[in-house]
Parts: sequence; C-alpha cells; structure tokens
Amino acid sequence: MITSKIGENAGLIWAALENGALTQKALKKATKLKDADLNLALGWLAREGKVAFAVEEADTTISLK
Repeated sequence: MITSKIGENAGLIWAALENGALTQKALKKATKLKDADLNLALGWLAREGKVAFAVEEADTTISLK
C-alpha cells in the first residue's frame, strides 16, 4: 500500500471520529476499511499523536485528541 492511500484512510478515520469516540468494530463499519488498512491508518494517526486509545474489557475505543 502506498503512503498516500494510508493518508486517505487516515482521513476517513478522522472524519468518522469527529462526531465522537468509536469502538474499533464501529470504526471499521463506519469507514468500511479492511482490518489491515484500518490498522495502518490508525498507526499513522497514533504516531502523529492525533488519536487516543482506551481499552475497556475486550473493546478498544478510539477518539481524537
């Protein structure tokens, strides 16, 4: 996957999270990204310090910082 596509996917995640935090499963459904694409884009955003993760039992909730 090329870097520009990862950036585009990060934009999809950002747009989905603008209305509030989502679980990883809900984020995947909202963005319609495959697991690998979702994880690459989340890694990009995490490295940039743009998202926060909260783990509660078996669910990971992602939000914008």
